[in-house]
Amino acid sequence: MMLEMKENDFIVSKTDTKGRITYVNKIFMTMAEYSEEELLGKPHNIIRHPDMPKAVFKLLWDRIQNKEEIFAYVLNKTKNGNTYWVYANVTASLDVNGSIIGYFSVRRKPSSKGLSIIEPLYRQMLQAERSGGMAAGEKVLMDALKQEGVGYDEFVISIQG
Repeated sequence: MMLEMKENDFIVSKTDTKGRITYVNKIFMTMAEYSEEELLGKPHNIIRHPDMPKAVFKLLWDRIQNKEEIFAYVLNKTKNGNTYWVYANVTASLDVNGSIIGYFSVRRKPSSKGLSIIEPLYRQMLQAERSGGMAAGEKVLMDALKQEGVGYDEFVISIQG
């Protein structure tokens, strides 16, 4: 079953540098259908949906490990096998010396316009990855951006509207 975030909901989580969950808010627990005890200390990919292209997560990790923020559409899977889409903003958390000490993510409801564009793109990327690996999925994304004449950030922000 597809779950849907409410318009004014924000899902918040924090992880350590290895992607293990150190904090989740109540909306995260509600949407993911997990208790706090089931989430804390677990890899954030506990909610990763198998229909998410690996190339999207590679881009995400490359960016945040370089202390750059990223916005991305993400399909998640709940404890009970339900699914839900989010529009995520992920950033590195830094200590006073500028070293990465973890990651911080805030997710909100994705726009229907954005999903109508992202869902078929992700399907194409996933299909390419199944036959040609992650690089093939990345190529589908880069080709789509080139066709639109925009960079990744401009594309994702523009379709969220």
